[in-house]
Order: sequence, then C-alpha cells, then structure tokens
Amino acid sequence: MKSKTLIRFLKFFVLLLFISSANAEEPRFYIPDAPAIGAASYVVMDHNSGVMLAAKNEDEKRAPASLAKLMTSYVVFQRIKEEFITLEDDVKISEKAWKTGGSRSFIEVGKMIKLKDLLRGMIVQSGNDASVALAEHVAGSEGTFVLFMNDYAEQLGMKNSRFENSSGLPHKDQYTTAKDIAILSSAMIRDFPDFYKWYSEKEFTYNNITQANRNKLLWTDSTVDGLKTGYTQKAGYCLVTSAKRVGMRLISAVLGSESPTVRFTETEKLLDYGFRFFETQSVDDISHQVPIYKSEKSSLKVGVADSTYLTLPRNQFKYTTQTITLNQDLIAPINQGERIGNLVISFSNETIATLPLIALEDAPESGFFARIVDTIKLLFR
Repeated sequence: MKSKTLIRFLKFFVLLLFISSANAEEPRFYIPDAPAIGAASYVVMDHNSGVMLAAKNEDEKRAPASLAKLMTSYVVFQRIKEEFITLEDDVKISEKAWKTGGSRSFIEVGKMIKLKDLLRGMIVQSGNDASVALAEHVAGSEGTFVLFMNDYAEQLGMKNSRFENSSGLPHKDQYTTAKDIAILSSAMIRDFPDFYKWYSEKEFTYNNITQANRNKLLWTDSTVDGLKTGYTQKAGYCLVTSAKRVGMRLISAVLGSESPTVRFTETEKLLDYGFRFFETQSVDDISHQVPIYKSEKSSLKVGVADSTYLTLPRNQFKYTTQTITLNQDLIAPINQGERIGNLVISFSNETIATLPLIALEDAPESGFFARIVDTIKLLFR
C-alpha cells in the first residue's frame, strides 16, 4: 500500500515538473517610453547599427544654425582624403571671410593661415569666418562649395537637408533635420576617425585669443567626445552629441531647445535612456560548421558576410536563437567569401535579423572515389 502511495506521489511530482517546464517562458523585456524632452525635434541613434532608439519630429525641417559646419568639415575632410588639399595648405583670407559676422575665429584679411588651424577654428570656436575661408580655398567660392555640401548630403542619405552657406548663418532656403544631422555625425565618426578627435578639444587659441568649445558636456561627461552646438533665433538652441559607454556609441541630436542649459540636460536624458535600456552587439564573430560533400573537408566554417551590429533591449541578445538556412546542399569546390545561405537571428519566434551567410574558408574538391561515395550519400538523403 505504501509503495502504491509512493508511486502516485512520484507521478504527481513528475507531472508538476512537466507543467512547470511547459509553462516556462523566455524572459520578457519591457522598454519604457523615452523621457519627455524639451526640444522641437530630437533623435538618439546607435552609431554602429544605425537604429533609432527614440525620436520626435525627427524628419521636421529646421534651420541648422552652426550644425551646418558639420557638413562643411565633412566636405573638407573628404577633399583632404582625396588629396586635393592638405592640412598644411596656406589659405589666404579674403575680405568676405574676414567680414563674416556671428561667432568668429578672428582671422585677418590678407593673412596666410594653415588649413588645419582654420579647421580647428571652425570646429572648436565655431568660427563663421573660418568656415567661409575653408569653403573658398576648397572650391574657389562659397557658392561652389555649397554644391559639394549638398552632393555629399545626398550621398549620405540626408533626404531632408539643403545647405546654402558653409557657416549656418540664417538663410530662408537652408534646412536640416535631427535625423539627417545624426546620420551626418555618424558618417563623420566612421569615415574620418583621425579628424574626429578635434571635436573633443575643449579650447583653441588663435591670434592670441583663446576660445572655449561651446559643448559644455565635454567638461561634465567624460564619455562625451563631440560634436557641435548651434544657435540662431530661428533654429533655437541645438546640440548634436556623441558618447561612448559600455561598448556602445550613441549619437543624439537635439534641435530647437529654449536655452543652452536645456539642450545639455535634455541631451543627457537621451544618452542615459539609450545606454540604460539598450545594447549593441557585433555579430562578426559568429561562426558555425556545416556539412559539405565531395570535399577534402567534412564540414565548412561559415559566418556573416559583413560587419553587422544588432541593437536590442539590454541583455536580450544572449537569449536569441541562430538558425542557418542553406541555399542547397553544399558541394565542393566552394571558395572563401562565397554566399551559401542566410543566418536568421530570432527571439521568441520573431525574426530580428536575416544576415547573408558566407564561407569563411576554401573547400577544395576531394578525390574521385571520395566524390563517388558522397554522391551515393546524397542519393539516399
């Protein structure tokens, strides 16, 4: 009798374990809404994946103010890269550049100034005069330089931007968006890492005049290393920022704040939100072994084709599943780099990303008799 009772107890215990296992769920990830931000438009974006983590009116066209200088510096950096100009070029200052109003680097008409000093004057001091001098040196005139600005903006996918001058001074037909400025800033960091370091300089001295960088976050947040402030009456107070924490780089663009203090506090809110609730993982190092036939090898090492990043709720990546789908049975010869299928990354039965899968090594053909054996194996598969 006691043995029957024990057996019934064990069966009940096993049933409880089964029910518990069947009802077990994957961890849930709840992301709160982005904090309320005091700005006309904003965006916070992951630099590596390009994913927007939060945004408001991100495609609204607005006056760029000095954020236009980001495009000016991008064009200059590109022309240096293409070897049309160099950092050591001597640039003669025109009367137009000297007379340009607004924030200044205090360059003097007729003087010869090194191009790298003008760049730092524009980036750190936000000198409108330096911007015009650079534009004239690169393209002969500021009007021609604007053609470069708009051409590169189109290439970068800045669909809602138009530039009419190199400095960002008010112009009725000049506009950009929070999203476009974030795209431009990301391209700057990606394409010109050696030049990007100037955006973290806290001050620059020229003509015996020292001016501090207007981006006060460089002093108060050690993870911030750029980029640019801007202000006109029409644009309001603007700030585009990049920061790097916990293996991530985020870019925020805040346009149309009501004061210098607000643009800084709201930027910190966006950065804190992005870093706290999201993570970005590289999938470059994901590799698998898959069977291959008629080869000297029994399996082939495969992985993703390009540098790829996924931005997910923090800690979610470790719960994802990875599934390989092959175009067909792999038969040698196969060359390194050849696409052979897809890697599907999913969470809770929902596909997060589908990435091209390539051979990470060569798979030469095996001998005649080994190929015959594999032919028979394939017939019976």
